[in-house]
Amino acid sequence: MTENQGVRLQKYLAHAGVCSRRAAETLIKDGEVTVNNRVVTELGTRVDPGSDRICVKGKEIRAEEKRVYLALHKPVGVITSCNHGDARVVTDLVDVPERVYPVGRLDQDSSGLLILTNDGRIHHRLSHPSFDHEKEYRVRVAEAIPSSALARMEAGIRLREGKTRPCRIRREGKDSFTIVLQEGKNRQIRRMAEAVGHDVVTLKRVRMANVRLGQLRSGQWRHLSEGEVRELLKRTGIGTGKG
Repeated sequence: MTENQGVRLQKYLAHAGVCSRRAAETLIKDGEVTVNNRVVTELGTRVDPGSDRICVKGKEIRAEEKRVYLALHKPVGVITSCNHGDARVVTDLVDVPERVYPVGRLDQDSSGLLILTNDGRIHHRLSHPSFDHEKEYRVRVAEAIPSSALARMEAGIRLREGKTRPCRIRREGKDSFTIVLQEGKNRQIRRMAEAVGHDVVTLKRVRMANVRLGQLRSGQWRHLSEGEVRELLKRTGIGTGKG
């Protein structure tokens, strides 16, 4: 495990209900905690609750896995992956005891809303175009874009893997617009813009299904509200008993 993977040992112990995080730090420094039968005294130690055996004073500790749903404002330059060599990945930006995974893709050069969760039921349903979940983006191109070009994009652009589905576009300025897709081909918006003679300068996702980026600043994350989770599960068919 690399230093950026897993969860900090003292945080895991607190999450498991052993004691407070501060008390957990004392237990670690006092040599009362073992990981895979080895005494650990370094506070920065990270563990994988799914594979590591963690004991306090000889007693194995297991935290009950709970389902976690997060919204992250992914910055430009961060990779939508859980592990990508030495590159900075989105899971480096969130600090929760559970191991969470990003839902769908967001290009390294793009920013905005990314949902991360450990609920495997919703990954396919939010990512696959057959479920018709909307994804909304704010786009700025290098030069003023005519309405005719936006209309072509809205009607569908032929890419090498086929024609894009009709979408909704709203002009925001002479060189900017909002686009709502129900699919997610690789670098789709950038390629659609290139097909009508324009280069994308900035691309930010501001909504996935019912979840909005809102006021989250770049690099910030939050837990979804109970209402957001309930509606998300309903839209994916899970909250209605179909999952």
